[in-house]
Amino acid sequence: MLLVLLLAGLAWQNVPGHGEVVTSFKDACPQFFFRETPPSIGLEPPCPARICQRYKNQYRFATLYDRDNRIPVYSAYIYNPGTAKRPSTWTVEPQLIDLTFQPDMETEWTFLQKHSAHEEALEGSQAVLRDYKNLSGFNRGHLNPNSHQPDLDAKSSTFTLTNIVPQHINLNGGAWNNYEQSTMASKTEGCKETFAVVGAVPGNNFIAKGRVNKPSHVWSAACCVIDNNHLRSWAIIARNDENVVLTLTLGELERKLAELYNRNDIFLFDSDCPRE
Repeated sequence: MLLVLLLAGLAWQNVPGHGEVVTSFKDACPQFFFRETPPSIGLEPPCPARICQRYKNQYRFATLYDRDNRIPVYSAYIYNPGTAKRPSTWTVEPQLIDLTFQPDMETEWTFLQKHSAHEEALEGSQAVLRDYKNLSGFNRGHLNPNSHQPDLDAKSSTFTLTNIVPQHINLNGGAWNNYEQSTMASKTEGCKETFAVVGAVPGNNFIAKGRVNKPSHVWSAACCVIDNNHLRSWAIIARNDENVVLTLTLGELERKLAELYNRNDIFLFDSDCPRE
């Protein structure tokens, strides 16, 4: 099955910009990145999947997915909070299984009703609901949180298992939640548009009998456009085993990620976004 998935991935590289799993964010859904510039190559895992997250026939945000660790490396989106209710239905990404499947995300149950013979391939391609059951001390942590999206459809699109990681339960409901709900609201005052990139650094431990990586750190960065001549940025990082968030400049976060990934340089936004 792994060989089939790898061959499918190679074949897909010759089909630019079609559907949901794409070869280039810049060609398919660049609108979610400041100056249409995705983060630098230093964050890429050995077996990546670029997903233009599609819900109800519309791209909602972008995710770089780590097929081996079955977690997102990062999700990129435009901060635009709204008051619609919180969704509760989780979805999967059919094109991570086979590129001939539909580009829109759908529920695991719906997918298996139509493609029951592909249950093993589904579990091989990505995390499934069963992986997150009966966790101790961790729960499902969104990278792109539904609270940062404007309406029910946009919020629903964040409830895909390719947008979540196993996150320390106290962090997810504590300091991290405070950043998502309060700090972002205050930091974005006066911003005409705010681009966010939120990611997870793979760790050495796993859940679900080794299927899904438990990140060592989670981080978030934002680039705010005030007007054509004025920009500002901010960033945070947290160890994924304690309820503490460290506030950093964008440049400090990029240097920290370069250290964690053992890279010379990592750039999360176009060079126009201020680093300090």
